Amino acid sequence: MNLKDKINEDLKTAMKEKDAVKLQTIRSIRALILEFEKSGTDKELTPEDEIKMLSQAAKKRQESIEQFRNAGRNELADKEEAELKIIQVYLPKQLTIEEIEAEVKRIAADVGAVSKADFAKVMPVAAKEMKGKADGKTIKTIVEKVLGNN
Repeated sequence: MNLKDKINEDLKTAMKEKDAVKLQTIRSIRALILEFEKSGTDKELTPEDEIKMLSQAAKKRQESIEQFRNAGRNELADKEEAELKIIQVYLPKQLTIEEIEAEVKRIAADVGAVSKADFAKVMPVAAKEMKGKADGKTIKTIVEKVLGNN
């Protein structure tokens, strides 16, 4: 079942359950899909496009959570966290810090990276391989840490 079909099914379920947060979040994902389809590119929605779309939605929620917490607006941050959890259901399983670090070390060994100067060799490969499975900012931090310790 592709993302569009799954979203439509989950939308019906959320309506029946009268779950307002879930309904709103799923509608926002559905809107992203419809926007993509009507963009005029005549492209099919690929799994890569789905991951990109969902990752961007998740990233927006994470940034909002951080800003709301800093402003002392915990009720809004809690709402964004609830939406983020719903979006993450549709994303591939997120890697832990330890898994990202192990993957970065493997990539560094594969490309022969030994110092901070090799950042440009490691980062693009790491970002591509872990796309949708880890946040880019986290990947960057870990790449810097791994290359800095060598």
